[in-house]
Amino acid sequence: MTFNALPKNIADKAASIKLVALDVDGVMTSGSVYFSAQGDELKAFNILDGQGIKALMKHDIEVAIITGRTSALTARRAKDLGIKNILQGREDKKIALGEISEELGISFDQICYVGDDLPDLSAITSVQLGITVPNAHSLIKKHAAHCTQTPGGQGAVREVSDLILEAKGLLEAYHQSYLS
Repeated sequence: MTFNALPKNIADKAASIKLVALDVDGVMTSGSVYFSAQGDELKAFNILDGQGIKALMKHDIEVAIITGRTSALTARRAKDLGIKNILQGREDKKIALGEISEELGISFDQICYVGDDLPDLSAITSVQLGITVPNAHSLIKKHAAHCTQTPGGQGAVREVSDLILEAKGLLEAYHQSYLS
């Protein structure tokens, strides 16, 4: 993505972010849930997203997961990435986000929320930077401040991470750290 093409208001909002809160199904995954013949649930998480999450945390930006479903796979992915703030089985994402906000001492005007479906709407419209993905419900697209170019489950979270780091003037140095 070319971040220079971002509207100034989106870049300005992204520069103030201290917490990125993520929905899982449809954002961190494609939204598809697979079941094995034995009844085990399977999900695919994108490695690019994981690198983006780690980049945010390396730059002292908190990351949280808020999801309506409860899944051991989501808990494992959060653990693997070092995400400490994870709320599962939460249909009211705004209330859940408020709990994390209060615990971390981060106000809603310092939060980016990324979601794709109706349970995410109140959170998306309450934060500084509400972002959605191309595969989102049309109402979410209407109310989000920004829509990624990359679909959920295919690197959308990485795109959000890069957008925020670029807005904060940190992305180039982060990339350069891999060249030395």
